[in-house]
Amino acid sequence: MTSSRADLAEGALRLAVDGEVATITLARPERRNAMTPAMWHGLAEAGASLPAGVRVVVVRGEGPSFCAGIDLRLLDGGAGERVARAGDPDFEQQVAGYQAGYLWLRDPSIVSVAVVQGHAIGAGFQLALACDLRILAEDARFCMKEPALGLVPDLTGTHPLVSIVGLPRALELCLTTRTIDADEALALRLAELVVPLDELDATVSDLVGALTAIDARASRATKALLQQAAGSTLAEQAAAERKAQARLLRSRLMD
Repeated sequence: MTSSRADLAEGALRLAVDGEVATITLARPERRNAMTPAMWHGLAEAGASLPAGVRVVVVRGEGPSFCAGIDLRLLDGGAGERVARAGDPDFEQQVAGYQAGYLWLRDPSIVSVAVVQGHAIGAGFQLALACDLRILAEDARFCMKEPALGLVPDLTGTHPLVSIVGLPRALELCLTTRTIDADEALALRLAELVVPLDELDATVSDLVGALTAIDARASRATKALLQQAAGSTLAEQAAAERKAQARLLRSRLMD
């Protein structure tokens, strides 16, 4: 088993790889891990630099909060860093670059797990939604804050939110920008587990152990099947299952 660690976004992110498990830590506790363009690009860099053998990616925040959302100082130019502005001719391309830091977390080759304590607001909520699974401490809070700032959620969060809670509830959460606690998140299926804060690390360790105990090729193939199921008819999904099984079994014949 090999271990490595790298700092990204000038230390605002840490990537630690230990065998089959990578941990990404948002590391600006003095700003409640509020995010900047450098951090979004750092997330993309983390995804691109993962060793091929990584199977589980854990995303968490340093300190009492997961992520307070966008660093609000960016909106008035006071953060020492520039965020994309509507007048930029390449505005959409810049935002696509930010989104890249979130999109890779859905890749079938990994299972991504958000470990949320304290607040996950706006960009932080969307980062949790980008992950396959969400484990919450009892003090966790979710809020889609962007509409209150005159913005739309644009970090890939609208698709998973609607998929999980349905359109009416997604509308209510986004357009009231209200904060929901861990118990409501669990009831809305926005969390797989809610545990006391002092049990969070042990719970995540147990989950990671269970995920890595499954055959890697079967895990990848199953995640890919599940991801396409909602957009497929029963007949289409049945055919996809047959093809996936054939590919999986044939791959073993090559061993």
